[in-house]
Amino acid sequence: QVQLVESGGGLLQPGGSLRLSCAASESIVSPLVMAWYRQGQGKKELVASISRFDTTTYADDVKGRFTISKDVAKNQVYLQMNNIKLADTAVYYCNTVPSTTWGPGTQVTVSS
Repeated sequence: QVQLVESGGGLLQPGGSLRLSCAASESIVSPLVMAWYRQGQGKKELVASISRFDTTTYADDVKGRFTISKDVAKNQVYLQMNNIKLADTAVYYCNTVPSTTWGPGTQVTVSS
């Protein structure tokens, strides 16, 4: 069973930047579609994804602000978050698409 561990969350002000990291226990980053999801007050939503061919997709409200990337050799996926907004406050998770077992997530709190 693949394990995913997210890190890099924190407390920051609007307009700030943060980089989230996700470490996978197995070599899934290369062959599978990897994604970042987040859960604020409601259900988990897909924020960004990256395919095995490095094609990326983003939710409309993060386009131009967030960038997903991966390091196949390290089995890691990243989410660079810029110009962060209050609405970005959530627990962020990485997973495959479709999703499998969830990791613990990492909390991002945006507060002025």
